[in-house]
Amino acid sequence: MGNTVTCCISPESSPKLPSRQPAERLEELETSTEVSDDNTLPYLQHISDREVPDELAFESNPSDHARASTIFLYKSQTDVRDKRKSNHINHISHVSPGQLSKKYSSCSTIFIDDNTVSQPNLKSTIKCVTLAIYYHIKNRDSDRSLDIFDEELHPLSKEPLPGDYSRVDPEHKVIYRFVRMLFSAAQLTAECAIVTLVYLERLLTYAELDICPCNWKRIVLGAILLASKVWDDQAVWNVDYCQILKEITVEDMNEMERQFLELLQFNINVPASVYAKYYFDLRQLADDNNLSFPLEPLDNQRAKKLEAISRLCEDKYKDLCKASMRRSCSADNLIGVRHTNAVLS
Repeated sequence: MGNTVTCCISPESSPKLPSRQPAERLEELETSTEVSDDNTLPYLQHISDREVPDELAFESNPSDHARASTIFLYKSQTDVRDKRKSNHINHISHVSPGQLSKKYSSCSTIFIDDNTVSQPNLKSTIKCVTLAIYYHIKNRDSDRSLDIFDEELHPLSKEPLPGDYSRVDPEHKVIYRFVRMLFSAAQLTAECAIVTLVYLERLLTYAELDICPCNWKRIVLGAILLASKVWDDQAVWNVDYCQILKEITVEDMNEMERQFLELLQFNINVPASVYAKYYFDLRQLADDNNLSFPLEPLDNQRAKKLEAISRLCEDKYKDLCKASMRRSCSADNLIGVRHTNAVLS
């Protein structure tokens, strides 16, 4: 819909969007909603005016399209290659890698994990999401930011910031403790953590920002705030976050949320395909960095539970097949069509 690129144009020849400063983009968003005439309603940009060709969308908006590669997985590849090279050198030099932490299934024991795309494990998901944020900060292109996300201008605590705060990248454990503290205090779910990462990458793409040491806390806080309101049925209010972070005010939270939404162009939709892509890319990131998910041996209780789930899915499929046989089928819906055996006399 709204595709302006014909099949005769190659992806390599697609035009590139001009790079603009974040402040210019925010000013453009603010001016586009101003009243054009005294007697007219506020101007709202039509959705077709905001659409871009598919090649540009796949390249620049991974949080909107399932086929576009996630940014965090791309930024982590350099470190992953270095780790693999180091492990290869250690293996050649006969250096013991230490005790293996991975569990492997055998004929007598089968290990499974309860971490699924519909019900992720909270602790493991937060570890993976914070690791993705860590790679965003470590392998950033520059230090583009906005004042609303600058912690020096809008501190989250009364403790003075170190002099080199804006130049030293935070460690993974520091990011994990901050996010874990917010999720524990607000009682957020693991799905909310994945949506937080989607909003974070969408902000960096739309607003052409970089997450860096001076703004990562407020950007992550804004993404968590928005994700909790969109995903959870009982959302945490802004005043509740002020009880968690004692020094931040409700007015500051409201302003940050407003600008966050404007920079996202009020696009808070997360398709199921995009959510699934981020989930499996996070699992790939965990596997590349030796972050193991909790595995438990398959016992009788777990086996009965899996059998019950499989039987339920099988019954639903049979019901769909029976329903499709009772009505006429078209060429687009051939589910459950039964072919009779030929009788040869």
